[in-house]
Amino acid sequence: MSRKSKRNQPTSDNQVPQAPEAPPASRVNRIGVFVGAAVVLLLAFAGAALLYKGEKAQSAQTIVAKNQPALANDQSPSFGDPDAKVHIVEFFDPACETCAAFFPHVKTLMLENPGKIRLSLRHVTFHKGSEHAVRVLEAARGQGKYLPTLEALYASQDQWAVNHEVRADLVWNALGRVGLDLERLRKDSSGADIAQRMERDMADARALGVTKTPEFFVNGRPLPRFGLEELQSLVKEELRGAYP
Repeated sequence: MSRKSKRNQPTSDNQVPQAPEAPPASRVNRIGVFVGAAVVLLLAFAGAALLYKGEKAQSAQTIVAKNQPALANDQSPSFGDPDAKVHIVEFFDPACETCAAFFPHVKTLMLENPGKIRLSLRHVTFHKGSEHAVRVLEAARGQGKYLPTLEALYASQDQWAVNHEVRADLVWNALGRVGLDLERLRKDSSGADIAQRMERDMADARALGVTKTPEFFVNGRPLPRFGLEELQSLVKEELRGAYP
């Protein structure tokens, strides 16, 4: 009996690997359906988000259009050329950290476009106790020191605004280098005229749907979305239209 040669027989170490078994067609179909449904849902959510943002922006614009007098207040602190063709109205709370962060950028926009931008500031008191800081600002305005007082308050905000609450006794510590008559400031800050201006600002904020700070309006137009780039973009757009 002849022996069969084992030389050409594959061993366990060099056996040809078998191709993996293909999944059933029904399973492939189910995976395809699942992936397709997920893509459709993602597109639907993205479309809904864009639609919501668009409707929200349109709603804000409608509110502003119906309440234009709420934007115009001759008693508000204003800076820049009164005849400037681009007018920024900012509603802010002195205790608002984001307001403090945005303010240097707003100043930069004005410095880069001299004579073309006017800024009006409106006070709102969303943080607990922030009415004390607003009263100080309004009283400092009577001494021609509004802007340096605001900058001093922003620079020391973390010292007198603790956990989103204003410490009235600590607000005064920020004013030492501003050059204010502090005795007069204390007296003026409790005036009825300041209370009336504060009430007007809050009433106008409610009419315009302002619920957070800072809130900007550029030539009567609200930001489409909140953000520094959005503010800069809207201001530049209005500048191009006003100064071609």
